[in-house]
Amino acid sequence: MLHIFADPSAMQGDLLTVTGPEVNHIRSVLRMKPGEEISVSSGADTKEYRYGIEEIREDRVLCRLRFVKEADVELPVRVCLFQGLPKADKMEWIVQKTVELGVNEIVPLRCERSVVRLDAERSEKKTARWQTIAEAAAQQSRRQIVPQVKNPMSVKEALAYAGSFDVRIIPYELASNARGTKEIFRGLRPGASLAVFIGPEGGFEASEIEEAKAAGVEPVTLGRRILRTESAAMVVLSWLIYETEIV
Repeated sequence: MLHIFADPSAMQGDLLTVTGPEVNHIRSVLRMKPGEEISVSSGADTKEYRYGIEEIREDRVLCRLRFVKEADVELPVRVCLFQGLPKADKMEWIVQKTVELGVNEIVPLRCERSVVRLDAERSEKKTARWQTIAEAAAQQSRRQIVPQVKNPMSVKEALAYAGSFDVRIIPYELASNARGTKEIFRGLRPGASLAVFIGPEGGFEASEIEEAKAAGVEPVTLGRRILRTESAAMVVLSWLIYETEIV
């Protein structure tokens, strides 16, 4: 079933007017017909709205509400991923997969070992591209929100931005924290916020780890193996799903 995001202003009473690129997707790509059903999220609540298509025009699709239900698809913990900028198109893959797994926000991170260096113009274009990928992934996985991809930040800027989060962790191969990663994850309560810092290829510099620790970010381990930068965030989110959603 097609899942789309609609601005609340387009949802008037029991009527929904779909405009923009989704019109062509419904009419020409999926070749949907009146009577077929679509799933809709407004981004303003956790509800899933089911609409039946009534009329397909050249520039809009008119739909009528059939029923509303609580979707309950978002992680009970709000997660912001601070991802060290990787090489090539790995960031696109990371954005897509972490959005599918439930991340709420993604902040590309300029690290000492980041090979990719973006000037202002390229940064703006890349961020717009990543945001488009995030929206498509949110639709595919029937998220109730579209996670936001921020403009790239330095480590210092990111640590300041993460200052208000309830829990802040940084997976590190030399971590030897006494509490243990499992205990940190199991201590998260619904509504808590979690900041996760992932390094680029080659990991974080020792100075960046010390800077993070000084800011209250806790080094953790993700197991006995060294993970690629594009794998680490998936492991964190998979553990969170297991600890917070699996009964």
